[in-house]
Amino acid sequence: MTLSNSITAFLNFLAFMCSIPIIASGTWLASKPDNECIHWLRWPVVFIGITIMLVSLTGFIGAYWRKEGLLGVYLVCMALLIVLLLVLLVLAFVVTGPTGAYMVPGRAYREYRLEGFSYWLRDHITGPDNWGNIRACLADSGICPKLNNEYVTAQQFFAADLSPIQSGCCKPPTICGYQYMNPTLWINPTNAVVDADCSIWNNDPSQLCYNCDSCKAGLLGNLRKEWRKSNLILIITLVILIWVYLIGCCAYKNTLTKANSKGHK
Repeated sequence: MTLSNSITAFLNFLAFMCSIPIIASGTWLASKPDNECIHWLRWPVVFIGITIMLVSLTGFIGAYWRKEGLLGVYLVCMALLIVLLLVLLVLAFVVTGPTGAYMVPGRAYREYRLEGFSYWLRDHITGPDNWGNIRACLADSGICPKLNNEYVTAQQFFAADLSPIQSGCCKPPTICGYQYMNPTLWINPTNAVVDADCSIWNNDPSQLCYNCDSCKAGLLGNLRKEWRKSNLILIITLVILIWVYLIGCCAYKNTLTKANSKGHK
């Protein structure tokens, strides 16, 4: 009995420590320019990290001091937390599975097609009800003007490893045939009717390609890339929590057995 409770207390302390990188990962996600512009996506990972921290602390106290009431509350909360993590991971993998990226000859960066991403992401993030506010936020974020300080020549720019959002929002699609002047100034398209985004492009720094489908696709590409990194931490945490929960069940059973034994005596 003592061994089971001690192991549960130790594993909950471990889970408590694991919540710290989860909160840090969520804070990192929330600080990204694309997530700053999508408010409802900013804090779920931080919320999960704080919840894991509180639940683990409850489990540690209940196991270490053999408080069956706290252990019971802990097990219920832990079960709900595991289910929540599973749902979040399944949703994240399903909606971030498809990628609209494609290679462009003579360019180090990729470009993105909106149709290549999941319908759920397109509907909830780049739909007409949401895009107006997101577009204004991106224009104010300074993502594109920074490129003018980093790249001078066309050769430097074409060899750059641009982020999806920089590739989609800060320049016209390569297929349009625009001539490079600087990262946010392009002139004389040779194929302006091949794609609707070609006529949408505007050299005005407040316009650029923020209304283009390629910009919407770039935003989704950024989100996919960042959430895939975050998913790895969540998977490791889920495995640890499942083991902690199973051993916690044993500790709870042992605590009840001990309490019943005292009652019989």
